[in-house]
Amino acid sequence: MKSRFYSFVLLALLACTTSTPTASVTPANTLAAPLPDSEPSLITAQAMVVSAHPEASRIGLEVLQKGGNAYDAAVAVQFALAVALPTAGNLGGGGFFLYRGNEGSIGALDFREMAPSAASRDMYLDKQGNVITDLSTAGHLASGVPGTVAGMITVHQKLGKLPWTELVQPAVELARRGVVLTSKEAAGLNRTRPDFIKYNPKHTPAYVRPDGDTRPWQASDTIRYPDLARTLERIRDKGWAGFYQGQTAKLIVAEMQRGGGIITEQDLLRYQPKWRAPLRGSYRGYDLIAMPPPSSGGVALLQMLQMLEPYDLRAAGWHSPLAVHYITEAERRVYADRATYLGDPDFGKVPVAQLTDPTYVKNRMSTLENNGRATPSSEVQAGAGLPVYESDQTTHYNIVDAMGNAVSCTTTLNGSYGSKVVVAGAGFLLNNEMDDFSVKAGAPNYYGLVGGTANAIEPGKRMLSSMTPTIVTQGGKLFMVVGTPGGSTIITSVLQTIIHVLDYGMTMQQAVSAPRLHHQWLPDQIDAEENALLPAARDTLQRRGYKINPRSAWGRVDAIRVLPDGHLEGGADPRGDDKAMGY
Repeated sequence: MKSRFYSFVLLALLACTTSTPTASVTPANTLAAPLPDSEPSLITAQAMVVSAHPEASRIGLEVLQKGGNAYDAAVAVQFALAVALPTAGNLGGGGFFLYRGNEGSIGALDFREMAPSAASRDMYLDKQGNVITDLSTAGHLASGVPGTVAGMITVHQKLGKLPWTELVQPAVELARRGVVLTSKEAAGLNRTRPDFIKYNPKHTPAYVRPDGDTRPWQASDTIRYPDLARTLERIRDKGWAGFYQGQTAKLIVAEMQRGGGIITEQDLLRYQPKWRAPLRGSYRGYDLIAMPPPSSGGVALLQMLQMLEPYDLRAAGWHSPLAVHYITEAERRVYADRATYLGDPDFGKVPVAQLTDPTYVKNRMSTLENNGRATPSSEVQAGAGLPVYESDQTTHYNIVDAMGNAVSCTTTLNGSYGSKVVVAGAGFLLNNEMDDFSVKAGAPNYYGLVGGTANAIEPGKRMLSSMTPTIVTQGGKLFMVVGTPGGSTIITSVLQTIIHVLDYGMTMQQAVSAPRLHHQWLPDQIDAEENALLPAARDTLQRRGYKINPRSAWGRVDAIRVLPDGHLEGGADPRGDDKAMGY
């Protein structure tokens, strides 16, 4: 019956499809912004690591230099970020790992967090069915079962080369020696200090100065993490059992009981990462490898690139009203689909093939206004005919080794510093990923995203994500690895970075540094970084029905491109402390 239903759906879509118009060429578009200036890209001959913190990039590079492969370096970078980047690097979170071997093999590991066994659909609602403020975003009840440690163990078992202990030890040493704060890190810790105190009333985490010292953190201060170092030592020595069993597991459960959380020892024992089949797509002669659900990123990225391929974005001009119109209308339609259809594929059929079917995608853009006017989000719903099934702080790193193996990995606690809960005696932060479920159908989450029943809370289920680790190839050869943090903006930031290179010919660093725009269906507005639009372009878009929302910088895109001569070109986002290193 199901196969007949899908056939009927596709036939219906074929019947209602109209041709997609092509863009008119505007050779001298005075409303287009000039291509942005940026620092020169780092170019190296053999291998490269780009991550959100210099210490993590350094550790990854050292692993490559001592003979490790990209997968070894990824493990070392992940654990280093758990020490050096507490706002997003983690042991208590999860993520998605995408790889491409030098011989063309590909794989996608889902180490996303899971809902505890005691979780329920309405656990964040009051008796009247209203969302209880902050319950899913902060504190002990906001945390899903962590997947990061299991994910790294699984990567190493399948793909690693160097001994496990050698990959974890650098993070142990970093935690004991301490991390010298940058100005951004000091500001983040100072801003979050009240929450650290509020959600950790029984102990003082390392992120707060001890003994009542209220001095703010300063750039160049050093923070040491003795509890975290001991946790990392258990992971180094015992692997999976060093986190999901034994002392660390007992500390996690004790923390849950102390603060009203629901993660149990059985939840920890049951957690397993999952290898999933990567998604494949194409754009202007390039092939893309992307993450499948429960990441929404791969589906959404492939949809948007298909929608945009008929239009000559280069001729329209970078961030011109015409180009912004095309990109925004594609984003608007894709985010409407995301809210309705996407969720954990282990808890119901997710119609990936239908959502990325060229006929369906073409039909979604058939309602585009040729005059450049906005289509109000109130008039844009999810695409008709597909079945609905019941059932901003992240970090990213890219690695290419001397053999040509490539890693694109996005990992997260969700919000900045996750749930703000630090496991007493273990020294690491827990995630607030439960907010990535649809706490209530139609209610916006931390990032303003709405969702439906496909992403409702169920025990053991993985929450929907926007993480979009991506690998691009050309002619069977590696061309680019890219990804970013940024909550709901992740997908559009990756989209723009790819377009910046393929359509506008930017260097890798230019593409990463360029001011960004973002639209996610609801709320119905274009978020715009400073200098993203010329004043005349902004005025034109507003006259055409677009609401422009000025916003501070978002995302931390990191990317590596393979140049025609085989050298590697890195882009590290200046919005953070990101660093590209290589040899």
